[in-house]
Amino acid sequence: MSGLPLPFYDNRLLFGHAARPGLLAFEAGEDTVKIWSRAGDETRVLEEPFRPFLLLADADLLKDFKGDVVVTPLDGAGTYRWLAELGSWSQGLKARDHSQKISQCAPGAPDAPYRFLPDSTQQFLLRSGCTSFLGMGFESLRRMAVDIEVTTAPGFEFPNAARESDRIIAIAIADSTGFTTVLSGALMDEADLLRECTRIIRERDPDVIEGHNIFRFDLEYMEARARRHKVALAWGRDGSTLGSYPSRMQIAERTIGYRRYRIRGRHIVDTWILAQLYDVGARDLESYGLKDVARHFGIAAPNRTYLPPEDIPRVFREEPARLMAYARDDVLETLGLSAILSPPYFVQAQSLPLSYEAVVLRGNATKIDALLMREYLHRGRAVPSPSAGRAVAGGHTAMLLTGVAKGVLHVDVTSLYPSLMLTQEIAPGGDALGVFPTLLRDLREFRVAAKRLAREAAAPAERTLAGALQQTFKILINSFYGYLAFSQGHWNDYDAANRVTGEGRALVQNLVARLDELGAAVIEVDTDGIYFVPPAGGDETALVAALESVLPPGIQLELDGRYDAMLSYKMKNYVLLDARGKLLVKGSGLRSRGIELFQRRWMEEMFRLLLTGQAADIPALHQRWQADFQAHRVPVRHFMKTETLQESPAGYQDKVREGTRNPSAAYELALRSQRPYQPGDQVSYYVTGVGARVKVNEAAKLAVSWDEAAPDENTAYYLAKLDDLYDKFRPLIEQDGLRPAGETEAPAEPSQATLEF
Repeated sequence: MSGLPLPFYDNRLLFGHAARPGLLAFEAGEDTVKIWSRAGDETRVLEEPFRPFLLLADADLLKDFKGDVVVTPLDGAGTYRWLAELGSWSQGLKARDHSQKISQCAPGAPDAPYRFLPDSTQQFLLRSGCTSFLGMGFESLRRMAVDIEVTTAPGFEFPNAARESDRIIAIAIADSTGFTTVLSGALMDEADLLRECTRIIRERDPDVIEGHNIFRFDLEYMEARARRHKVALAWGRDGSTLGSYPSRMQIAERTIGYRRYRIRGRHIVDTWILAQLYDVGARDLESYGLKDVARHFGIAAPNRTYLPPEDIPRVFREEPARLMAYARDDVLETLGLSAILSPPYFVQAQSLPLSYEAVVLRGNATKIDALLMREYLHRGRAVPSPSAGRAVAGGHTAMLLTGVAKGVLHVDVTSLYPSLMLTQEIAPGGDALGVFPTLLRDLREFRVAAKRLAREAAAPAERTLAGALQQTFKILINSFYGYLAFSQGHWNDYDAANRVTGEGRALVQNLVARLDELGAAVIEVDTDGIYFVPPAGGDETALVAALESVLPPGIQLELDGRYDAMLSYKMKNYVLLDARGKLLVKGSGLRSRGIELFQRRWMEEMFRLLLTGQAADIPALHQRWQADFQAHRVPVRHFMKTETLQESPAGYQDKVREGTRNPSAAYELALRSQRPYQPGDQVSYYVTGVGARVKVNEAAKLAVSWDEAAPDENTAYYLAKLDDLYDKFRPLIEQDGLRPAGETEAPAEPSQATLEF
């Protein structure tokens, strides 16, 4: 338990009305719910009554329903004015089906006269006001990381649990108490590995099982091999086995298909997913592989064991101890990565009517909707139906100057949209109780207090919790505007969303006009921030004060960036050089993962020369890279391309056959592979053949097949890419200083060998 006195937890609107400490997990059954809790070091389980519910627009919808149902009217003018409580979960499902049959509307349809939430745990938490982990610090959570190593039969590139010859050869386990072990396939057979892993999980009794890509690899593989050996993976706190079902989640523009696993009484957290959620805002991860992410966050041990995946079968045969060291390092990095990325979600679980596992996997707008619904149900008030979607205008963005600027400042309107919603009293029209603005106001005040506590707290655990609180409050605060235009939000309001962006555009345009009056050179404007070169000889404090004079009361401006130089390339794509000499590359056009590593490395070297006044050295840089390609000195990881499959290979095949999409190298290689690829999987490949204008889908080979002793990459193809990259930036390389955006020479159109980015 945490000893940090935090007044935030007294806010029942945010942290639930039940205020029950130490609740770890919930498992709703037919008419009862099991609740696991902790008092001191003791973990307990108790059962409480559970009645699932439907929300109804018309009480007569269930008038002919044969079952245990109690229908209660809800106050207010919302669409769903009746609460129907059922005697059991199976009765709830029957009532849902009955409502669908009578109304001829599918569950979740915008015009359906009923609402049924398919997550039984969420239903219980909404009605009970309970949340997870109250009174606990993140360090009190018993976390266990699990990682497996597998062998692949000769002649195959990827492991396949369905092949008899492929098997688990190591299971590494580490938990947050310091316990670590590696179960070796050199000492026991596969069935015994799985039995011993199960025994350790039951004995160590973790609250959370963690793993890197655990949903889409480790658990699927372990489940398949356990089925082969008739071993029960009884990991549940009640002795139950793993359960699973197909699921999908959206992370930015990617839809990831995976198999959602559940362990009764415990949660599963996938650090591969956490890394992607982190990168939506940060956009500074080169890949989501465990080793790369661990290096990024500085948690890779100096003497960490690294093994190429293709060497694992050989190392297992010849040096099993080395493979066990590799597996141990993997699981320790997973545990360390979770310690960095999980705390904000731990705090969200203390607030939201969702399980800890669901908090990681659900979108932010869904979370805001759950907070609103919990309060409306608590007060016995009707719930509105979502408004029909329509267009929402964006914020003010503009690129006014291109080229290289020296001595650049960045000012930012602090929490622009949330601040406008509060100062201009913009809220959903359907929120009769005023829950939306109350939550937003409380969250903003709490974040300020949490940031102060994070700075002042003496103990590391207290700093961790306060830091997680402020990060959680920030995430939720920034989600309130998006919720207004969330198509599934019961309190959404597109008119309110448009008013917010309209007020924001006017405010930022006033700031730009004021900077012009003061003699500053505005480079780029992006919704709530402005990059500019200040007038010569000006005082920064006086400049910020002059800008604040055009802001309405309650809106704050902060000077949050000073940069030695900036390259303005195109809208939302720029490079900054700070006083420490660190390059910050922003924008998908300059950071796209769709380009090969050698292009990113070339650009980063070129950017540094350009921003430090050494543009004359860029031709020599280009010649060096050309010579390295011609001499085959560039390793495959620099020129291979990695693509994420957005759909199943079978779906891709159908579209190619129908002529609705072009052939793709990644999908063609996936189809030829023995691995059962699925959406979200990544394929790395390079291009062979002769000449720059080859058909990539026909000339591509998997990166793992490249042989350093007999390199067969298409040098002409990659040299053409290098030349086109140089030509693309040549106008800016040769330009002296800044020019109005419309006056800069347009980059040459790329050839077929060039990737647009």
